[in-house]
Amino acid sequence: MSLVRLDEYRLKLEKEGEMKTDAYIYASENIKIENDAIKQLYNTATLDPVQNVLCTPDIHIGFGVPIGTVAGLVDAVIPSAVGYDINCGMTMLTTGLRYDEIVIKNLAHQIHNRIPLGEGKENISFDGEELSQILRYGVSGLYELTFKKSFKKHHPELFRIMESVSYANLAPYLEDMGRMPAIIDYIPKKAFERGYKQFATLGGGNHFIEIQRVISVNDKRLAERWGIYEDGLTIMIHSGSRGFGHEIGGYFMKLAVEYDRKRGYRIPNSNLAYFDIDSDEGNAYINSMYAAANFAYVNRHLIFLIIRDIFMKTMRSSRTNLVYDVPHNIAKYENIGDRRYFVHRKGATRAYPPSKMKGTPFSDTGQPILIPGSMGTKSYLLVGNESAIETMYSVNHGAGRVMSRTAASGKVKRGKVGSSLISDEEFRRSIEDIYLICEDRSSIKEEAPSAYKDIDEVINTVVGAGIAKVVAVMKPLGVLKG
Repeated sequence: MSLVRLDEYRLKLEKEGEMKTDAYIYASENIKIENDAIKQLYNTATLDPVQNVLCTPDIHIGFGVPIGTVAGLVDAVIPSAVGYDINCGMTMLTTGLRYDEIVIKNLAHQIHNRIPLGEGKENISFDGEELSQILRYGVSGLYELTFKKSFKKHHPELFRIMESVSYANLAPYLEDMGRMPAIIDYIPKKAFERGYKQFATLGGGNHFIEIQRVISVNDKRLAERWGIYEDGLTIMIHSGSRGFGHEIGGYFMKLAVEYDRKRGYRIPNSNLAYFDIDSDEGNAYINSMYAAANFAYVNRHLIFLIIRDIFMKTMRSSRTNLVYDVPHNIAKYENIGDRRYFVHRKGATRAYPPSKMKGTPFSDTGQPILIPGSMGTKSYLLVGNESAIETMYSVNHGAGRVMSRTAASGKVKRGKVGSSLISDEEFRRSIEDIYLICEDRSSIKEEAPSAYKDIDEVINTVVGAGIAKVVAVMKPLGVLKG
């Protein structure tokens, strides 16, 4: 594999062997890139349907493709290039308060009392026709349910929370207005069984709710437009489609292997199996993926509404507003230049400039980009530049791991715990200024700051390459994890 540095921020994996196209990595010389991740990128570029492929600065080993992959295809879809946690994504909200106007510990526990943390947890349930409507129409379907008398009867508390908000006002602040077109006839039964009670839950792994202080504003005009002020209190939510999306991802990844085998398609390994878009199987996957995306949009939106309700009850002076909601595990049609691609983003975030946001509140600013660091480090609010066309209007979704979960936590097989690369004291120091609520203390070191790349260097790469610019920087005051 011939990896050539083009400039301070870009690397090129030159087309060779079975590669169908060159591949690119956005990374400065200070960003470590695993050889296995480069090999995964190479393998992705060997697939016949792949037209363009690149990796963002948080590149690290994933399942099938590296985390941080952006791939443009024309007639095919790769389930592993979306992943198991379909529409895992970010929501950011402002509060209209200063960080020192509220007791962080109290706020964190109020959120914890109403949002279950960790894997397998349940909270708000939708079943039958309610669930079907949400899976078909996403957030708009959720709000349509409130017009039915049965909704108030079945969900009195949720109805109360939603009475003072409207989909029309919030939709422009959700990517794709919080809904993807979905036919739900192809969803495996087990996905329904796993997911219907998991709305308004966080999940485990790297999912979080973070209470933040704005520590610097780099673009005052844009920040004020979005309700961001220095020393302001903001909140980020990171969650996805829970067990529902995981079941769909796994089911169709296996089906894709059989699909390719029957057609004699050449794939470098079973993790990179794909469907033709115009096939029955491809159609079934895309619709099921979009249903999972709708699940995730509604899941994050319900968490937002619950946190908003907490502020309305406890801090009547607060003005809790949605900055944006953005997925980072999804595939969909987008026009890039003069071509239409089925753009896959896995661990990557859309970064539309003003020209791509016409007809929205962001037509003169560009799309807000939400990039969290790691627990204990800074998070960033950015906006896309027109030159982001070179990355198919995409940036990284976070810092990116430099250490496996096993290495960070010390876990080994059969329940035994081996030595960790991160000492308990090192972990304690890294979060000593943060109020932490964690559901699983045995695995929390998996998310230690030192298990991740330097978020500042990752952002420097994005900004240096001209893809996006920083609007504001936040630091965590309180963190809720699974």
